[in-house]
Amino acid sequence: MAYSKELNFIHYSPTKIIYGFGVVKDAPVELNALGCKRALLVADKDLSTNTDIVKRVKEYLGENCAGVYDEVLPDSGLHIVDKGAEIGRSLGADSVVSLGGGSAIDTAKGIAILLKEGGRISDYEGFQMLSRKQTPHIAIPTTCGTGSEVTYVAVIKDWENHRKLLFGDYNIIPDVAILDPELLKTLPPKLVAATAMDALTHAIEAITSPQREPVADGLGLYAIRLIKDNIIGATKGDMEKRGMLLLASNMAGIAFSNAQVGLAHAIAHTIGARYRIHHGLANSIVLPYVMKFNNSVVFEEQAMIADALGIRGVEDKTQLGLIASDAVLKLATECGLPTRLRDVNVPESELVECAEIALTDGAIVYNGRPVSDASEVLEVLKAAY
Repeated sequence: MAYSKELNFIHYSPTKIIYGFGVVKDAPVELNALGCKRALLVADKDLSTNTDIVKRVKEYLGENCAGVYDEVLPDSGLHIVDKGAEIGRSLGADSVVSLGGGSAIDTAKGIAILLKEGGRISDYEGFQMLSRKQTPHIAIPTTCGTGSEVTYVAVIKDWENHRKLLFGDYNIIPDVAILDPELLKTLPPKLVAATAMDALTHAIEAITSPQREPVADGLGLYAIRLIKDNIIGATKGDMEKRGMLLLASNMAGIAFSNAQVGLAHAIAHTIGARYRIHHGLANSIVLPYVMKFNNSVVFEEQAMIADALGIRGVEDKTQLGLIASDAVLKLATECGLPTRLRDVNVPESELVECAEIALTDGAIVYNGRPVSDASEVLEVLKAAY
């Protein structure tokens, strides 16, 4: 799709990215480059319990590790962030190193805020609430989906009210992202697939966003190609393909951090918080139906997505956009992921309430097709059910 002659945008991506097998060993070098000496290592509890990855990274950091906070759970909570900050302060941490999936990285973003600003993380909910750069942060992802290592957003759950809260600020973008495919070796196949589908959602929603721009489009389209070409092999344990998914996740993260995400994420945030559905899986389920809903408005953009998915021989762009949504559904099916909300125990009787909550999610503002009524969200939820 051609861009308007009024095209005007700012693309911001300040994170230093390091990629390669074994580059996690460079973490202390990067800490020193940031002028830091005492990092709090923030990690997933599951990663710490079931793998030796946390232990190894702690050893690599050596005297630069002030201590380990490995109590991060899926859908990290406000209380987890607050406790981590207390521990970081008690250890005299001057930086954070996050290790794990999106929950660990987002938790570290929250801890970075509190180490600098004080208070409780709930004090900073919202967008652009900070006036200065936060505590230095090196992010080391061990999944291939969230892209949080390069984004300005942290999603933290309010466990008491079953809501996911957004914290968005350019001052919390990690300083360094270390992408080491070796850290994905123990990632279960279904989690490889679910996180990669999360990255695919990031890329597609960035490309169809009303805030789309050429640099984000380029990153998003290439991320789609990498995911399409590598996801099946990656689920079968091919480490080079897992590395390509790690790169795709990173590129899609940069894309959506600049162009934003839309309705799929608004719904995923809602059903994920209410029913404890993995975020990537929630996105994977609803994405094809959001694409169909959006197609009447963004069919040209979705035709570009179809091309990135390898679809050829169709001239009609409106039809191409619909074929692209079917291709996304097929990809999830081939990975063995659930493809219906009923498959993950979302009650049909609560779809109306889910639609109303999703309508209040900030991501919905950037959906490719404007959404102004809960009945429109309900239409998508029913289709996905």
